[in-house]
Formats: sequence, structure tokens, C-alpha cells
Amino acid sequence: MTSEFQLAPALLEGVAEPMGAELRDGGINFAVFSEHAEMIELCIFDAAGSRELRRYPLHGPHNDVFHGFLPGAGAGLVYGLRAHGPYQPDAGHRFNCSKLLLDPWAREIIGQFGWRAEHHGYELGHPEGLRSFDTRDNAGYALKARVAAVAGSTDRPPPPRHRPADVVMYEVHVKGFSAAHPDIPEDLRGTYAALAHPVAIEHFTRLGVTTLSLLPVQFCVDEVGLANRGMHNYWGYNTLGFFCPDPRLAAHHADPAAIAAEFRAMVDALHRSGIEVVLDVVYNHTAEGNEFGPTVSFRGLDNHSWYRLLPDDKSRCENLTGCGNTLNVEHPRVTQFVLDSLRYWVSEMGVDGFRFDLAPVLGRKRSGYDPGAAFFCALLQDPVLSRVHLIAEPWDAGHEGYQLGHFPGRFMEWNDRFRDAVRGYWLLTGVGRGELARRFTASSDFFHHRHRPPTASVNFVSVHDGFTLADVVSYRQKHNAANGEQNRDGRDNELCANFGEEGETADAAVNATRSRVRRAMIATLLLAQGTPLVCAGDEFGNSQGGNNNAYCQDNHTGWLGWENADREFCRFVASVLDLRRAEPLLRRDRWFVASGQSDRDATVMWLATDGNEMQTRDWHAGGQHAFACLLSAPARPAGGSAQLAILFNPEPQATDFGLPAGRWQLAIDSSADLPPGAEFPGPAQLRVPGRALLVLRRLD
Repeated sequence: MTSEFQLAPALLEGVAEPMGAELRDGGINFAVFSEHAEMIELCIFDAAGSRELRRYPLHGPHNDVFHGFLPGAGAGLVYGLRAHGPYQPDAGHRFNCSKLLLDPWAREIIGQFGWRAEHHGYELGHPEGLRSFDTRDNAGYALKARVAAVAGSTDRPPPPRHRPADVVMYEVHVKGFSAAHPDIPEDLRGTYAALAHPVAIEHFTRLGVTTLSLLPVQFCVDEVGLANRGMHNYWGYNTLGFFCPDPRLAAHHADPAAIAAEFRAMVDALHRSGIEVVLDVVYNHTAEGNEFGPTVSFRGLDNHSWYRLLPDDKSRCENLTGCGNTLNVEHPRVTQFVLDSLRYWVSEMGVDGFRFDLAPVLGRKRSGYDPGAAFFCALLQDPVLSRVHLIAEPWDAGHEGYQLGHFPGRFMEWNDRFRDAVRGYWLLTGVGRGELARRFTASSDFFHHRHRPPTASVNFVSVHDGFTLADVVSYRQKHNAANGEQNRDGRDNELCANFGEEGETADAAVNATRSRVRRAMIATLLLAQGTPLVCAGDEFGNSQGGNNNAYCQDNHTGWLGWENADREFCRFVASVLDLRRAEPLLRRDRWFVASGQSDRDATVMWLATDGNEMQTRDWHAGGQHAFACLLSAPARPAGGSAQLAILFNPEPQATDFGLPAGRWQLAIDSSADLPPGAEFPGPAQLRVPGRALLVLRRLD
């Protein structure tokens, strides 16, 4: 620990890379970026972080990096930084050496963050606002970095590396999955360890998912508004420590080294079971908030470089995120920071990819979004990161922020157009057959360009942000009063329906209708071309009571309700995923061509209910909704079928379909009205139940 080291009287010069603190040559090398600081001091603390022992001015800067080597020091050293420079908010500079700053590259963080006036570089409530200057020292309350030991070499299992066409994603909150799970030991519930417990792994494998997409797990803090209401940022989209697992999700949350070890053990256990781990990461903004926020790290080290500032008023942050500030990823050192962080999570923590929150921010130049931005070029050629899953949330809160289909290379993208089409079609709210057909076959209008495959479309019907699938068919409006924002937060006008009663009901007919529509929606998701993403809990009917923005609900609203799980529905979801795995026609990495255009490629033909190919007039027949999809392979694939017919009937009443010639066997009936495995000869009429999706295999 820090008190055990004999601190040297001065820092040696050291080297200007890598960033952060690095154990080497019998000591620690420190490197800190700042383009505009005049001096940066390294502040050493006792092991508890409560008493400052010594300050050292760093050498440099060399190429905008301050650096120094502390001989004789080792793992466990606790430190912070103080940056000296101009305090000129109008010019974008916010240096205040009274504020102890957290190293952005910190691998371990100690302390508890609280919203105190001392953390601000200006005086709260002062008539001059940002132009005032707060001289109080915040070191007694500041978060501090601790130098991490080099992770010991272990025999870690290799990552599964699933083929993109085989990937089935499962979006899950680490705590929410197990916090109320009765079969997981109570002392593990809500932790990384619980997500790797045999009970959890059995659920994932039985369900048939290949890849967990974890909501943010990097070190985060609560926004001041939530803290003032006694609430927490449950989802975690407010990152401060981009190299550190969140201690709130660990069984041993007091020791940063134990937290990291628990996270790595979770990844290893999942890998041994063939399950990948993808992280939802937030490199679009930081927890320092807007220009009136605290000075705890980036802002104090170099506000002008780390953040995008308004061109005509550099005292203000450019807010492209809706969270107050926007990281300036266009700056080379900020690009380096993001890449270093991503590489750390792959190389040291073992993860298999990333879902980038508000991803257009990462490609923004002053002229707007550019898919050829330097960050993307660096990411796609990186020898470590070019091998992992890269997934974009293709919108941000800025001008022209909706960029679906405009991400480069290997990126996959969350496709909200799929969500809206599937909901609108099955809820009969004006979505026609043509729109569903485009989305069901991987949205070629967005993704069939520049050699992008169908798997680039990440399809979903619900995710953490919005109604759960069960609530989509149980509510007509959001019910977010518990969030403390007078029901103003969350998405308005979500596509949803309650089928006669709002929320829970004892009406058997209403519940039966909800169940049919829910089964049809999730079957559509899991059978569509592209990469399916299941929201955790949707597989068993989890509800949030109509709250469509449960970001601050760290309680039974936000946690999965295992006690009310619909086991039969869960078995149905697993059976649909079984079919997806068994049938290559349902999980292709190449685009279908229209029937008759090729005898070497798989084809798709759309059929009207009379069994004939859809014509232009059929696509524009607004009052008709039922139709079918005929998928055909040029030769019978190994273990699969040469032809599959998928029949869609969103109407409340049964509808007659004309089957193509051949002998057909029922593989999936979302309504469960027809006998399992029933065979039907064609050409003939088949009566398809109302609000149902059917899949038929051709046997001859």
C-alpha cells in the first residue's frame, strides 16, 4: 500500500507513453495528456486516500503529454492529479489547481462520489456564475486512482467467436437479471458472479442465445438530479471510469482488484459455455455533465480538448447527447483514449465486442457526421478491435443525428425501423405488408450497399429503453410517475395497445389476445433475416408496470420478475430459436434474390393469400394484411429444408391461405391452435388462425 513505499524526493523524467500509470522498471511511469495545461502535479495519498503525502510536478509536456517516473513505488499506490493553467471559461479553459482530478486512464478507483459544491471549479450561486472561481480544495472528497497490479497469467478459455449469421443477442442488465432470482444464492444476486452462476448459464443455453449484450458496466455515478431525489442511475449511462468495472455490480464491491477479478471470472465462465459478452459503452459523454457540472477529471485536465464546445460560445458545451456534454472524439488524443479503453476491455477483461451508445457522436466532425471519420478508420484497422463485434446505436441528439445504415465496415446497427414495423403490423396500426416484408428480410433499403451483409441489421421489438414486450400489448400509454418527473420522461406515443383494459387484468379474453400477439411478434423477430436481439425478460413475459423509462428504477420495477415468469412462453421462444438454428434459410449471411433471378442463390417469393405471387396491386391493397413468404434454397442445405413457407395473419379472424405444391409440415404455430407437426398437402387451402405466424417445412 502507499504508506509502505519510500517515496522518492523527485520524479525522474520517465516516458510519455502509455497513458495513465504503468508498472515498469521497479517503479511507476505516469503519463497525462493536456494540450493547454501549464503544469500538472502528481499527488500521492495514503492507502485510504484520505491524506495527501506528497506532490510532484510532472515533466514535459512533450507532444502535449506530461510524464514522470516514480522509482520504488508499486501496485496499490493511490494518486490524483492537479492541473495548472488558465481559468478562462469564455475561451474554453477551466483549469483550477484546487481540484483534485481523477486520471481518465485509471484502472482502479477508490472512494465514494458525492455531489458537493467543492467539486465545482466555480462558486455555486455566485452572481458571476462560471466566471467565478472556487478556491476550496476538494481532495478530501474526490475519487482517486489506485495503481493496479499486473493481472497474473491464467489459463483463460478462448472466446467462442460465433459466426455472425449464428448470433442471437440477449440484452441484459447485470443486476436486473438476478436481483430477484429465487434460484441464485442471495449473496450473489445482482452481481457479475450471478450472471455466471450455473442457473443463469442454463437459462441462456436452454433459451438458445449466443451473445449477452450487457447494459453499461463501466464505473458510473448518479446524476445530481437523481441524487437529490434519493434515486440512482440504474442503467449506468453516466460513465466516469472507462477502464473500471462498476463496483455496484460486484459481490466484493469494496476492493477494485477483486471487482476486476470477478468480472473476468464471469467472462471466462460464459466463454466456457459458448456464450459471448458484448458491452454497452458510452463514449459520447461523461458524468461531468454540462458546463455547470463538476470538475472531477476531463474538464479540469483540458476542457477545451476533451469536450466539444459551442463555436460561438466556448464557455458552453455542445450537447449532442442530451446529457449535457459531448466527448470530442475528433481530437486525436480523445480517439486514443477511446481506443485504449476498448482494447483494455478486450485484451485484459476478455469481452467480445461493444454496442456504442449514441454512436454518430464518434463520427462527428465540425461539418457533421462522416462514416469515414478518423475514429472509425482507426477502430476498423486496429489489430485487436477489428476482430470483435461492433454494434452502433445509429442515432444521437444532434442535427442529422439519425444515421441508420450509414456506419462503415463490419458495424452492425440497431434497427428501430424493424421494431416499429413489427409492432405496427401485428397491432394493425397502419403498417402494410410491404414495410414488414422489407424489415423481415434485413432492411435491404438501409443495409444492402458497400458489401454489407444482412447481419448488419440488429432486429428488435423491445429493448431496455421503452416498453417491455409484455407491456407493448398491455398498455396504451406510459406510466412513469415513479421516476419523479411527472410522467414527462420516456418516449411518448410508443406503438402499443392494451386490447381493452389498461395494465394487468383478470379478463381471460384480453389476456388470450395479448398472448397471441406477443407470441407472433417475438416469432417474427427470431425468424427474420438479420441479427435478432431479445430484451431480457421478454422471453417469459416480464413487465415493468407500464414504465417505459426505468433508468432509475433499481427495484422490482427494473429487475426481472422471475416469480411471475410465463414458463410456457419461454419454451415457445426456445423452440423458435431451435428452428432458427436448424434451418440455414433462416440465418443467412448473404442477401436473398427475387424468385426466378438466380438458380445458384437462395430466393424469396412473397405470396398473397390465394397462393399466387404478390403483384404491385397486392402490395398497395391497404385493407389486406395477411400474406406469406416462400424461402427457397438452390439445393437442400445440410440438416435443413430446401423450402420454408412463413405465413403471417395479423387479422383477429382466421384466414384461408393457398399452399404451394408439395408436402408441408408445420414447424411453428405461434397461436398453438394447430396440431404440432401436422402435415398439409399442396396445392390446397390451409386455414391459418387469427393473429398468428406459421412456419411450414417442405418435406418432398
